[in-house]
Amino acid sequence: MRASLHGIGLRTAHYGRLLHEDLAHVGRVDFVEALSENFMGRGGRPRAVLDRVRRDTPVALHGVSLSIGSVDPLSPRYLDELKSLVDEIEPLWVSDHLCFSSFGGHYGHDLWPLPCTEEAVRHVAERVSRVQDALGRQVALENVSSYLQYRCDEMPEAQFVAAVAKQADCLLLLDVNNVVVSARNHGFSAEAYVDALPAERIVQLHLAGHTEKGEWALDDHVGPTPEVVWELFEYVVRTKGAFPTIIEWDTGVPSLETYVAEAEKARARQAAASR
Repeated sequence: MRASLHGIGLRTAHYGRLLHEDLAHVGRVDFVEALSENFMGRGGRPRAVLDRVRRDTPVALHGVSLSIGSVDPLSPRYLDELKSLVDEIEPLWVSDHLCFSSFGGHYGHDLWPLPCTEEAVRHVAERVSRVQDALGRQVALENVSSYLQYRCDEMPEAQFVAAVAKQADCLLLLDVNNVVVSARNHGFSAEAYVDALPAERIVQLHLAGHTEKGEWALDDHVGPTPEVVWELFEYVVRTKGAFPTIIEWDTGVPSLETYVAEAEKARARQAAASR
C-alpha cells in the first residue's frame, strides 16, 4: 500500500553514486522525490541520474517555482515544461508550495506565505484549477514555514490550507517540520493545526530538521530530524493515518547510507504509532 512508502529526496551530492549504483544496494527506498525544476527542459547528468533511479524506484515530483499564490500570470512555458516532464516520468504525484515566490515578473527564490483570507482562497483555487487542467491531473500543495503573519488574516493558517484544498479540489503535502517551525514562531498548537486538515486530501508527508534561534526557529532542513518533529509525525499517524513519507535533508547533506537510515527510522516510528 502507498501509505507504507518511505523515501528520500534526490540530492546532487549523491548523483555520482546513483548513476552507477542501485538504491537497493544501499537500503530500502520505496520512492524518491525529485525537484521538478532540476529536470525541466534539461538533459545531461541530472536527467541521466533521474532516468537511472526511475528504472527501479518510483518518483514523485516536487516543485518550488510554481508561485501559485502570486498575482503574476502563470507561466505558460513553465507549465509546458512541467507537463512534458510529468508525461515522461509518470510520477506518483506532482506537488509544489502554497505560497508566492514572484512579484512583478521577478522571482525571489523563496517561499513567501500568503495572507489567510477568503479572497486569497478564491485566487489560489482558480489558479490551481488552471494548473490541474494543464497537467491533466491533481496537484498537491505543501504548507510552508513562516516567520510573519498578516494583519488582514481572517482565519488560522490550517483553515486556510483546508479551504484551498476543498475549493481547488487539490491534494495536500503535509510538511510536518514546517508545522513545527510555524507553530514555534507564531505560538499556535501544532496538534491543532494537524487536527484542522482533511485527512482525505493528504497524499504525502515531509520530515526534516530545523535550527532553534532562541525565540524563533529557522527552517533550514538540517538533519537529522529532531524529536519534536518525530513526535508530531507520530501524532499525524495516530490521528490522520499513515501516508507516504519523504525525508528532506538539504543542509550538510549526509552520506547516502545515513540518509536512507533516516527513512528507515520514519518507517519504524510510523509502524509503532500505527499499533
